[in-house]
Order: sequence, then structure tokens, then C-alpha cells
Amino acid sequence: MFKNTKAFSGFSANDIQKAKEFYSDKLEIDVSENAMGILTLHFKSGHEVIIYPKPNHVPATFTVLNFPVADVEQTVDELIKRGITFEQYDEPIKTNEKGVLKGNGKGPDIAWFKDPAGNILSVLQGA
Repeated sequence: MFKNTKAFSGFSANDIQKAKEFYSDKLEIDVSENAMGILTLHFKSGHEVIIYPKPNHVPATFTVLNFPVADVEQTVDELIKRGITFEQYDEPIKTNEKGVLKGNGKGPDIAWFKDPAGNILSVLQGA
């Protein structure tokens, strides 16, 4: 029924202006905003993700958006320079001092960070 649709995902934020600045300025994503205050993140692949305002927003406890990159360590270094702090995990997964979980052949290298609304995002080896 839906295999030929152009599906997209979305998540909420409690401050759309902060979200717009974060995604456009820090992450350098093309962002548009409609009259209802809904943001659309536009990617070269043609995919889009929406971020909608929700005053009583509660961040998810899981990753809502993943960014495949060619080099996780290099990307993490660049994002740290832009003021982004990476999450540190100890159990059941262990990240290094920069916040990178090494896949060691069992999965991709990956690092997690949060947007201003507390939504969990990741960069992972795979571009």
C-alpha cells in the first residue's frame, strides 16, 4: 500500500527558533519553516525530516536522526569545535573520551549528541 510513497519522519522540539539555528548553523543543513512553524530539514538525497513545535515536548530516549559520515572521528572533532558536546556512555556500551563508540568489526563507529530540545542524534561511519 505505501511502498511507492515518499515517506518521511518527524519529531518535536519545544523551541523551534533554537532548533532552526542549531540545524542550519551548527549542522549546516538546509532548513525551511512553514506558516505553522514546522521546520523541514532538506537533504541532498531528496529526503526530508520535519521538526514540529510542541510546548510540552519530552525528548525520546532513543536516537531520532542518524547522519552517516565518511570519518566519525573527524566529524566529531569538527562538531566539538562548533560547541557540540557528545554523550558519554559506560554500560552496556563504552564510548571513548570524545564520545565515540568503536564498532571494532561488530558495527559502525558511532557517536551521539543532542539538539537543543534534548533529541538524540548520531554520526556514524557509513557515507
